[in-house]
Amino acid sequence: MSNQPALPPSSQPPDEPDPDPPHDVPMTVMEHLQELRKRLVLSMLGMIPGTALGWTYAPELLDAFLLPYSEAFVRAGLGEPTIHVANPMDQIVAYIKIALVAGIFLGIPWIAWQVWAFISPALYDNEKRWAIPFVAGSSFFFTGGAYFGFSVVFPLMFDMLLSMSGQIGVIKVQPTIMLNEYISFATRLLLAFGAVFEIPVVVTVLSAAGIVTWKQLLNFGRWWVLLAAILSALLTPPDIGSQMLMIVPLVVLYFASVGVAYFIGPKVEDEEASEPDDPSGAGPADPGPGSG
Repeated sequence: MSNQPALPPSSQPPDEPDPDPPHDVPMTVMEHLQELRKRLVLSMLGMIPGTALGWTYAPELLDAFLLPYSEAFVRAGLGEPTIHVANPMDQIVAYIKIALVAGIFLGIPWIAWQVWAFISPALYDNEKRWAIPFVAGSSFFFTGGAYFGFSVVFPLMFDMLLSMSGQIGVIKVQPTIMLNEYISFATRLLLAFGAVFEIPVVVTVLSAAGIVTWKQLLNFGRWWVLLAAILSALLTPPDIGSQMLMIVPLVVLYFASVGVAYFIGPKVEDEEASEPDDPSGAGPADPGPGSG
């Protein structure tokens, strides 16, 4: 039996392999950019089937896309709903935009999978098990955010905007809504609501990977409320009603994500119990000879 004393844990040879290393090798900046380009190309290719299907049903999709506006037009007492085009190509352009939007929404699971494939090489084995929940959650929240915007925000927003039209004194204000501008405006809002509803997915992934803790997220909450207000002001029309309809879900989803992070993220120890009283890290001073 050897009498050689065992090395303390801090003196063990540093060449032992990590029990759970990431399965990737260091990549240069150009390699990261090439991988990003690959995933972007694959994401766009994945949109082609949905875009083709959207083009096939473009007139029906356009009719559904105009529904919140046309119903608000009637409720405002402005007569039969109308929408205008500035040139003969506008309707074709509108069909193309509608088909692309359909391709995005139908391709969301594939796009989310490409995002996961881009970030997964930097993850550990125990973190890669979140692939399916990430794809499913991303698809659900993006689609749910767009549906919330279309079914809740759009009717209230168009009611408010069109209510400013009508008879004002001796002048009748008649809205002249252009098809191309409406499609661009509504599409931007739909994608914005879908994107901001991805907050729970992003926060959950960061927490599961151990990048942030629930306590850090909670401390950041006051700044998130301010950030949500800024995002809402940038992405929605300049009326308090539409902005509140984006702020409230953003804040609620964020703090719900903090609750999820509490259960799945790294556990936070009591800082007062784990940190020494002396900020320098030194132990308590030795008592003097006259003490005690």
